[in-house]
Amino acid sequence: MKKQPMSESKDAQLHRRLFLLAAFLQLGCAAIFFGDVVQDIRELSALTWSAHTWLEVAGVFALGFGAGLSLWEYRRLLRRNTQVELALGTASGAFQQTIEYHFDQWGLSPAERDVALLSVKGATIPEIARMRSTCEGTVKAQNAAIYRKAGVSSRAELITVLIGGLIEGVDITGQKKNMSDPSDSSLTVPLNPPPP
Repeated sequence: MKKQPMSESKDAQLHRRLFLLAAFLQLGCAAIFFGDVVQDIRELSALTWSAHTWLEVAGVFALGFGAGLSLWEYRRLLRRNTQVELALGTASGAFQQTIEYHFDQWGLSPAERDVALLSVKGATIPEIARMRSTCEGTVKAQNAAIYRKAGVSSRAELITVLIGGLIEGVDITGQKKNMSDPSDSSLTVPLNPPPP
């Protein structure tokens, strides 16, 4: 299932329009400059071209090449940006599925799920208590129950368990790993301990 790319922000749309305007201005200038060079060529024979005429010809080609290269690079960056947005959407969905899977496996109550999610997002106990309109002691008790059910002893360990499945097999040496060779576990760091 393919995810749709995220919509462009107004700032990104403005930058895109400005970039395209600049590229088309370059192309317009190249066209005007090209017309001037053609007129100079018509007035002079090829044998009497001055250094100025040769410089103009080189300038036309350089300006046209630069504008074309800018547009090509812009298209490449747009494709890359779309790929990154799709990958980010996929990762976000995968993380949500991983969280739900673990919460189900641990048998967390709806209140514990809320507390665990807020905790993973970085909220403090007083912030969670305020957001849930409950006492700090209740949040502490729910955290203790979450940690016990997850088999961890801290928020950092809880986060490690939740993201462990997403990053298993990630190359930690900077070298490309042969993912088709299941026996090559030299670069895998298992971070997802089995649930209790």
